[in-house]
Amino acid sequence: MATSQSSRLTLRDAKLTAVGPSLQVAFASSELTTVDQHFGSATRFVIYRVSAAGSDLLDLARFDAVEHDGNESKLPAKIAALQGCAAVFCLAVGGSAVRQLVVAGIQPIKVEPNATIAETLAFLRIEIERATTPWVVKALQRVERVEGPGRFDAMEEEGWDG
Repeated sequence: MATSQSSRLTLRDAKLTAVGPSLQVAFASSELTTVDQHFGSATRFVIYRVSAAGSDLLDLARFDAVEHDGNESKLPAKIAALQGCAAVFCLAVGGSAVRQLVVAGIQPIKVEPNATIAETLAFLRIEIERATTPWVVKALQRVERVEGPGRFDAMEEEGWDG
């Protein structure tokens, strides 16, 4: 059973453009500009934070090339690399990966061939501003619960049983 080796490059810029309500999203991309990979065999995920105001490149997760063979041993590392992402955009994604992504709170989204990351980010900026797409609404609500000013009130309401 082969496992996928990974590396991660984290980028931070003092001038962030993704201000206000925002989501972290990932794109399966071999050359960093077009969504061009199947989730399970993706060698790179480009991770952005996007808001109605703009988007910022945050991370680049890289994986060794693996065959598109139905072997699920490569999925946990990829899903772990996307921790904190609301969605992952890819050309295709298998049923088992869909289930695992959804359990991790990540919405898998299949895009058309040749979809560019720039176009998808522009679409997401509009969707975040309008908050009409169900997965965007749900993800923004989840971010607000986790990061918003009322998060400690929500934690208190949940109780501290443990």
